[in-house]
Amino acid sequence: MQNGTGGITSDLLGGLCCYLRKCLYAILSVGPMPNHIAFIMDGNRRYAKKRNLKDGDGHRAGFSALLSMLRYCFEFGMKYATVYAFSIDNFKRKPEEVESFMELMREKIEELLQQESIINEYGIRLHFIGNMQLLTEPVRVAVEKAMRVTAQNKERFLIICVAYTSRDEIVHAVQESCKDKWNEVQASKEAKISNGAFASINEGLKRNGLDLHIQDSCECYLNETKACNNLLEGLEGAGKKYGLFEHNSEKQSDTYSEAEITSCNGVAEITEERKLELPSIKVVDVEKHMYMAVAPDPDILIRTSGEARLSNFLLWQTSTCPLYAPKALWPEIGLRHLVWAILNFQRHHYYLEKKKKQF
Repeated sequence: MQNGTGGITSDLLGGLCCYLRKCLYAILSVGPMPNHIAFIMDGNRRYAKKRNLKDGDGHRAGFSALLSMLRYCFEFGMKYATVYAFSIDNFKRKPEEVESFMELMREKIEELLQQESIINEYGIRLHFIGNMQLLTEPVRVAVEKAMRVTAQNKERFLIICVAYTSRDEIVHAVQESCKDKWNEVQASKEAKISNGAFASINEGLKRNGLDLHIQDSCECYLNETKACNNLLEGLEGAGKKYGLFEHNSEKQSDTYSEAEITSCNGVAEITEERKLELPSIKVVDVEKHMYMAVAPDPDILIRTSGEARLSNFLLWQTSTCPLYAPKALWPEIGLRHLVWAILNFQRHHYYLEKKKKQF
């Protein structure tokens, strides 16, 4: 009987809290509301030490805090949430600590996919970004499964950064951009040669009394040019042997020299043109290869434990993003911190929008 009464009371309190949050959202939504919020979940180990808990228990408390914050964010109408779960630099910690965290991550990913989880309640699509090759095999399999299972969800998005640093993201994006540009150059190279180079060379030869057909490839062109040179050498040798065509031979020699000069000039001109036409890598080329290309830039960045450092997180995407750094450790974060961050965002919104237009 007592258990039944306790359950009813808990449901009533839960419903009341949900109603109060909706009222709070109605007040906040009078001003501009953020669409994307990012979290640096700092302080799990300090929380465990403060409460005399094991390190793993600190991360478990942090996961519970994450679920609560996600619920608040999505109730407030935000579409995107990004969390910094594990940095590449964290692999430098003790091997047993890294292994423990990887196992906890695998366990919590599977927990997120359960039918009654927040993922299914809000229709959330999961994106795991970072250097996935650094993860252990069981975690990588769980990550791939989670992204595959939630791929049809389109209402809200949760981006989890694991094995991630912003420098690694930027390097990856630049490398991919270079590969794309290189492939573009290679794909158009033969077309430019056949349509431009040989046409210019042939035109130069025509102006000097020679008429060579434009070849389909460099190989055919070189073969036929070689055959012509051999024929000319044979005729010249025969003329010298029998004393014939001496004057004509000299004239032809001069003519071919001019043709060679003209053709070389044509090639040089084309080379200069190619230098000018080489494709350049632009900002948009780099941005489309960023891990974070799956979401717009964050509107708010929250880092707990009072630290005001970005710690190599979203360096490219947060140039006009306000940083809120409450002193609370991550497992201690609550609704009041989120509300204060939103109010701070609304207060600076006009200035930040003006800055965005300058970029």
